[in-house]
Amino acid sequence: MRVLFVSSEVHPLAKTGGLADVSEALPKALRAHDIDVRLLMPAYPQAKDRLMTQGKPIALKNVLGFDDVALVPGLLPGSELPIWLIDCPRLYDRPGRLYCDPDGKEWHDNALRYALLSHVAARVARAQAPLSWRPDIVHANDWHTGIVPALLSADAASRPAVVFTIHNMAYQGNFPASCLDFIGLSPHLYHPEGVEFHHRVSFLKAGVRYADRITTVSPTYAAEILDPEFGHGLEGVARLRQGDLIGILNGADYSLWDPVNDRHLIERYDRHDISGKKACKAALLKELMLPATSNAPLIAFNSRLAEQKMADVVLEVVPAIVAAGGQFALLGEGERRFETAFVELARRYPDSVSARIGYDEPAAHRLLAGADILLAPARFEPCGLTQLYAMRYGTAPIVRRTGGLADTVVDATPEALHAGVATGLSFRDVSAAALGEAVRRAIELFAQPLLWRRLQVAGMHADFSWECSARRYLDLYRSLRPEARLRRRVTRDHTPDDDDSYGGRVVNSR
Repeated sequence: MRVLFVSSEVHPLAKTGGLADVSEALPKALRAHDIDVRLLMPAYPQAKDRLMTQGKPIALKNVLGFDDVALVPGLLPGSELPIWLIDCPRLYDRPGRLYCDPDGKEWHDNALRYALLSHVAARVARAQAPLSWRPDIVHANDWHTGIVPALLSADAASRPAVVFTIHNMAYQGNFPASCLDFIGLSPHLYHPEGVEFHHRVSFLKAGVRYADRITTVSPTYAAEILDPEFGHGLEGVARLRQGDLIGILNGADYSLWDPVNDRHLIERYDRHDISGKKACKAALLKELMLPATSNAPLIAFNSRLAEQKMADVVLEVVPAIVAAGGQFALLGEGERRFETAFVELARRYPDSVSARIGYDEPAAHRLLAGADILLAPARFEPCGLTQLYAMRYGTAPIVRRTGGLADTVVDATPEALHAGVATGLSFRDVSAAALGEAVRRAIELFAQPLLWRRLQVAGMHADFSWECSARRYLDLYRSLRPEARLRRRVTRDHTPDDDDSYGGRVVNSR
């Protein structure tokens, strides 16, 4: 089976968040099942610099009026995974972040930039690019690739099947209707049942509306997006496609995120001998220029600084952490108001608070290994990966019970602790009081070494590898083979059997 995996970012070529991690790890896991997976993403400057180039660029003529577009073939660093970078210097060869200029403002032509990504994907899917390869499945990810299903929708008989994964319903790629003049999408699709959303063109809605199957990155989130609280205005179209919607939990790439083989750590450790974590904490405190206090828990916040991640609520709780004798370390970037506020807290509490603005992969590894507790709250969280990494490093996550956080962290109730299944702490309300109470419980547990060790070991035993997730995606791909698609068209009006994994209802899957 041949799969074209299309994403706006892939680690380690370019990364702003978890999408890049998934876009590396899932294709690797699928390839282990002998699936011929090939990736497609834009040729950002850092991606071109890091690519293991294989062969000469392949010219593509007249893509949305651009004649300087080429596919740069290569391998993902550290793997045998083939990838094509779409080289279009006028759209992708820029300073700043992937989606924003150096001042943090979204690029004015993002609609065009990611329409071109989608059009190149459609060409490869239709065998209209000069390649000796054509996919059976196109797997598109998030709004940046949302018009791929719409572009292929007119070729129902001959096109590959299309899977569209929603990594975050809040980011929709909504643009003025005038973008129809240059994104190469038929105006006939601009209507309420198509890509129109409040008089704008919605790339995400296009993906949900026209894909053969839609997935989200956790079972709970698949159910949540059917409701207004989490659907961000698109809950109606999600309910319309409910029979084609499945929640498959993301996995953790333990080849990269495991203290037993982590090259970024001063000392490695595992669940059988966790003593190396003490050395990692001592080294981290020295790096952060915080005093070493054996009885003080180090509480980390490794996150994008946004309201979704409850950065505003975490800010309210930090003084209470300090008052309770704890230490706090931030690694993250995002909204300037939050960055400024965390830096101010570090100035106010120089012996207790560290704030590092930006994202650095080795630093993230050292932070998870050296911290005792990780704050990973969210107003909504499609899946979340940091809490999975934290558990493997023996760092107890504190999460809000929503989305993938609810699916992955077992709260440290007395019963769960006694049974040895508690892996972290969770709370319900979006408030400083609720988060503060969870932090208080964590600090109280930290002061009880036997209970704390039990919590750590249970988290380190938890297995969220990509193997299980890859099998579920493989089942999904197989259900979209031409003969299966024909069978489903014949029977789609009938009520599905209980063991019908993909018809008529949201399917929750790990």
